[in-house]
Amino acid sequence: MTDRILLRAGHVLSMDPDVGELPQGDVLIEDGRITAVEREISADAEVLDMTGRIVIPGFVDTHRHTWEASIRNVAPDATLDDYFVDILDTFAPLYTPEDVYAANLAGSLECLNAGITTLVDWSHINNTPEHPDAAIQGLTESGIRAQYAYGSANTSLADYWFESKIAIPGDDVRRIRSSYFSSADGLLTMALATRGPGFCLNDVVTAEWGLARELDIPITVHVAMGRLAGRFGMVKQLHDLGLLGADTTYIHCCYFSDEEWQMVADSGGTVSIAPQVEVQMGHGWPPVMKAIEFGLRPSLSIDVVTTVPGDMFTQIRAAFGAERARVNADCWKANLPVPETMLTARQMLEIATRNGAHVAGLEDRTGSLTPGKRADVVAIDATALNVAPVHDAAAAVTLSADVSNVDTVIVDGVIHKRDGRLVADVDRARRLVQESRERLLAAKEAKSAA
Repeated sequence: MTDRILLRAGHVLSMDPDVGELPQGDVLIEDGRITAVEREISADAEVLDMTGRIVIPGFVDTHRHTWEASIRNVAPDATLDDYFVDILDTFAPLYTPEDVYAANLAGSLECLNAGITTLVDWSHINNTPEHPDAAIQGLTESGIRAQYAYGSANTSLADYWFESKIAIPGDDVRRIRSSYFSSADGLLTMALATRGPGFCLNDVVTAEWGLARELDIPITVHVAMGRLAGRFGMVKQLHDLGLLGADTTYIHCCYFSDEEWQMVADSGGTVSIAPQVEVQMGHGWPPVMKAIEFGLRPSLSIDVVTTVPGDMFTQIRAAFGAERARVNADCWKANLPVPETMLTARQMLEIATRNGAHVAGLEDRTGSLTPGKRADVVAIDATALNVAPVHDAAAAVTLSADVSNVDTVIVDGVIHKRDGRLVADVDRARRLVQESRERLLAAKEAKSAA
């Protein structure tokens, strides 16, 4: 029996240039796949009335430390240096597998509630072999589409983040790969979350890149966040080690030299930008237009809910406002006209959806409402007072809507949010993450008293 859902009479922003925008259109989903996007479709299906809704592909968050959901807002005023001490050196070593499970479950449901249907879970919390299993369990139970990026332990800041001699444990990475990711067709896929040059010795860097390529999984790495990391010249070092490749995502990139931008572009690498964190914690200006100028397709990410909100609307506005502010200030200072090629609101929607899927290596299955792709679909309530009346649907989503307007969320054809309410045991997830919070605060206090 075929499982069909028909989204009827919505304003469809497909983000597919061939399908285009339908001010009133239907989307047919069959067995988890989009089979048609047309002005009007007749089908024997469960009908969801999308009148007054803007229908878009699900947002894609290409870099989030989901395990930090248990310690949301503990570092609201932190700089990047503060974060290393207050989070990675203080809280992270205290995390048990139960804490990771609770945070990943609650954090993934938070994503779904906000219309984020795909997540790159940058999981650098593998203090024991049980930690990655717990992280994957939380992702799985939420029903989100995710790339699980296996990272280092956080039992010692000095050992793991400053010229580290300790490589990510290859045997455990292989165990996780074979246990959970033997197929690349499921909702969950795998990556390796590496630290890179400047944070590790060269033989560690080479070993980790080699491990990822042995297992045929992509690589994701933080680079050039803040002037210190920019001085590392991490991409140049990777180039000199012969490690650059199209399988690598570079996160932040705020202090790249033009030479490094060109190296990333030439190698086919991809870019993830976390705008709110970057402007707030001192990483540097979010380099959205810089990436575009070098022919790259930048994506957006949340990074850490210890310090910033966990929704894509915030990231879109942070990137849009910061980039235009930077260009305006530079032009006024130089007494030059503002270029016509500044970022647009519609570009931001593409960056948050289709570009994100590209960066996560999933553009063949998500990121646009394209017949043949998996059905990851979000509907925004455009009748709400903060959105209506709609003059430009893309601008309504990127500049007016917020989490409260996310009416419907579908992942792989499964409805996870209906009529503005998550279809999940939210009370259990909240209880687990609150219990984790209390456990972690007690452990921190005990550690301080010792």
